[in-house]
Amino acid sequence: MSCHKDHKEGEEPKKKGPLDKLKESIDDKEEQLAILGTFIRLGVMVWAGFIISLNYINLPGISNDDGPKDITFIASVFTGALATFSVDVGKKKDKPNKEGDKTSSIPTQTIRIEQAPIKIVTSDK
Repeated sequence: MSCHKDHKEGEEPKKKGPLDKLKESIDDKEEQLAILGTFIRLGVMVWAGFIISLNYINLPGISNDDGPKDITFIASVFTGALATFSVDVGKKKDKPNKEGDKTSSIPTQTIRIEQAPIKIVTSDK
């Protein structure tokens, strides 16, 4: 007698693949979709990185006489995929200033008013 109700007597249980094991271990459908989405984003990122790398590799039998090709689109796909993982490749490291605050990469202006009251009006010019 078989201890598993889905199998007939004498029949061996079907081997489970990695996707079936993942489905079993995670009950929530939203978590399954989140993990699947992560794998898809990772796949797109790896694919785009591979295409970018191919631009700089000379393979025998493939002539690259006219130099590197324009990879702007693939680079934007790669950067977009990195951004979904909260990686900003263009971000500069913040350095503390004199007051101990971190400077932002967004241009800002600080105005300190020494004397009150103040009235701000617009010009018609």
